[in-house]
Amino acid sequence: MTQDEIIIRKGIVHILDAELGYPVFSEELLKLSPDTNDFFRGLLYKIMSGDEMKKCFFDESGEQSEEMPQVDVYALVKAFSEESMVEDSKKLAQALYDIMNANVTIPSADFAVVTFQVHSMMYLGLLKMNYKESYVHMTQNNEEGRNINQIIRYRSMLPSATTKLSEAVIIDLTDYSVQIIEKKYDINGSKVNYLSELYLHCHAAMSSKTKLDIVVNAVKQVNNKHYSEEPVKQLEAKRIIKEEMEETGSVSVEKVSDKLYGDVPQIKEEFDKKMEKYHMETAEVTPQSERTTKKFEKQYLKTDTGIEINIPMEQYQDADQVEFITNPDGTISVLIKNINKITTR
Repeated sequence: MTQDEIIIRKGIVHILDAELGYPVFSEELLKLSPDTNDFFRGLLYKIMSGDEMKKCFFDESGEQSEEMPQVDVYALVKAFSEESMVEDSKKLAQALYDIMNANVTIPSADFAVVTFQVHSMMYLGLLKMNYKESYVHMTQNNEEGRNINQIIRYRSMLPSATTKLSEAVIIDLTDYSVQIIEKKYDINGSKVNYLSELYLHCHAAMSSKTKLDIVVNAVKQVNNKHYSEEPVKQLEAKRIIKEEMEETGSVSVEKVSDKLYGDVPQIKEEFDKKMEKYHMETAEVTPQSERTTKKFEKQYLKTDTGIEINIPMEQYQDADQVEFITNPDGTISVLIKNINKITTR
């Protein structure tokens, strides 16, 4: 998917500013200018092309808990229509504002409700555009009628089109499947994913980025415990994960476990138990964002003497360019070969 493949159909924005004490609803849809289209396309593309999105599943039981809002968001989504978008979006905004108003840690925002298409598929976007604080100029007239330009702090700046929102919901209007990006806030003394748990009342899975981080951290923990004196073994872990992504487009936890620890059953079992803790022992992690996979493109080394070395993965895998030598006294030498030119910076 490219940004240009996102077609904005309709949109409306409601102001959910806790300092006002009430939501400010728009009574009309947005007039979608080219700039407005580009703004929403940019926000949606950043969200949908990243790896922070989580799949979320509505609770279709219809049972209300004490934590649930009075408005059933799932029912609103199923009944949503572009023809009644103004009123439907107000109800969606009111349900969110009620939660925000009861929990002061949740930041104020403009709440955009947008319908859009990608490859003829219809989606509903609920974009919580949290305010940014910045400085702007303001022109005033004094008593003599002279202009005075001032710099003031403005607390309600919207994010730019290149910003990745930290809170948003994308709903497929064909099957009502949900993808969500959210942030935890302190509610009654606990960190809570209020957007999924209190607003949508849906069950969210982990994002691809979170899953990959869990795999990488588990590998790091096991290697630090058993191979702290074998840096080459630790470097190999990164190479194997990179190799998996290149060959299949995903990271198979089972294959990583076999390739890294298959020859040492007790260490393999230790790694597998860490994965079982997250129900990921057979998981396939499929990152799509370059930002997520970029950290696997290079090997970063730092010696106890303070020397730092940055090796592209292609060169690391080529024995004609880089070689790690274990000396008789236990120290390690890194041999960089076939250099024609060295530049400094």
